[in-house]
Amino acid sequence: MSISKALTSNAAIKRWAYNLSGFNRYGLHHDDVLQENDDVKEALRRLPAHKVDERSFRIIRAMQLSIQKIELPKEQWTKFEEDDRYLQPYLEEVIKEREEKEFWEKNYY
Repeated sequence: MSISKALTSNAAIKRWAYNLSGFNRYGLHHDDVLQENDDVKEALRRLPAHKVDERSFRIIRAMQLSIQKIELPKEQWTKFEEDDRYLQPYLEEVIKEREEKEFWEKNYY
């Protein structure tokens, strides 16, 4: 096993990197901070309304905290174990659809 593969599979290192990123200090989830490219925008469009509302609340709260130059109390930080990758199933579906469409356009048009 290569060193990089061993490092990325190690849960302790994943937790360390997660906490180092800092977005959890504002109550954000991993999927809240994804760069909004076309795939992410389409996945967000497919997301249920209550999940979009929760995401919007977290982002607005994080922006307000950032403006005030404060962080949430440590007990309110998003924990590594509690971070919900809510957008991933939708994003994977969108990417597969896009890749399939590109394949068909490339080979059959």
